[in-house]
Amino acid sequence: MEIISLLTSIEAIIPLILSSCGIVMISSLSLRNSMAGGNPYSAPLRQFQFIGIGITMMILCCRIYSRRDVKNDSVKYFAAAVILLILTAIPGIGVKVGGARRWLNLIFIRFQPLELALFALPIFMADRLTDEESSLQRSNFHSFVRPTLSVIIMMAVPLLLQPNLGGTILVTAICFTMHIERRGWKYPLWGIAAGIAAVVILILIAPYRMRRFNAFWDPWADPTNTGFQIIQGLVAFANGGTTGVGIGKGLQDERFLPETETDYIFPAIGEEFGLVGTMFLLMLYALWTWRVYYIYRDAKTPFTKSLALGLTASVIYPMFVNVAGVTKLMPLTGIPMPFISAGGSSMMFMWAKIGLLMSIKNENRKKKKEE
Repeated sequence: MEIISLLTSIEAIIPLILSSCGIVMISSLSLRNSMAGGNPYSAPLRQFQFIGIGITMMILCCRIYSRRDVKNDSVKYFAAAVILLILTAIPGIGVKVGGARRWLNLIFIRFQPLELALFALPIFMADRLTDEESSLQRSNFHSFVRPTLSVIIMMAVPLLLQPNLGGTILVTAICFTMHIERRGWKYPLWGIAAGIAAVVILILIAPYRMRRFNAFWDPWADPTNTGFQIIQGLVAFANGGTTGVGIGKGLQDERFLPETETDYIFPAIGEEFGLVGTMFLLMLYALWTWRVYYIYRDAKTPFTKSLALGLTASVIYPMFVNVAGVTKLMPLTGIPMPFISAGGSSMMFMWAKIGLLMSIKNENRKKKKEE
């Protein structure tokens, strides 16, 4: 009964709807494989397996949290994430894809440690931000350096070595969000200013980042090369109009749109299902955020309140980064669309976060009954 209650809660049903929409889109895109002699069922079946593993992880995370406080193991999760991030930068261990070493080859799947980092980070930060010693020092600059700034540096260094500027920005945004909620804006304002300056410097000193920024700023200056991706994504949205061209009938995702199953799945949805389809997905994310807000609001301890906020940010921020990248609101960073983009690492850990959030919700209910 506990598992049925977990799976039928609105906080889990919405991600399940999003995952189902992802499978529908991946299946539509996979029809191209059958025309070329490939198996049109391989990609959607693989995605279905990842969703199954993810739901299993959700159930395990919910039950484990109920039996043993995750707070006690926060250091282990964080250390494992940092070590795996470092391993990606080592030639021969990290897998190089598209000029970046962001992956590790495991026995069954190719694994992206950033997703583990985005799972472990809220747990570790919530633990460090709410311990007794740091609470006494919350007004000091030391309380910003430790843990917030030190955690950002420990994760940013291996991420930038990959290189992965988008992941670094996500980690920084989550840390700042959790710090501000616990200790206020005083020092994060300076940190945000320094972070913006650091991003500008990193763009200026790296030619490939500068090319990407120039493509974002004016993609039509080089429409067949650096600006190709951005332009084709915008054309896909334009083709879709209000109601879309129909499932399996997209022209952009068949010929021109790159990385349609991962980075550019949102424009592919926009072409086949139109504005109606894309707004439906964004409304689902908004509804999920609204529902999770009540978990955060009703949390009975500082740790669970901070953890709920961090987990929510680690789901919603990647969505914003992906949508902003493909709609030319910011440079594209290669962050997948939560619950929708093809891939195992993101899917599994996104569902694991749902499990922790549901465990906090269950804890809130139990304590409310006791009161």
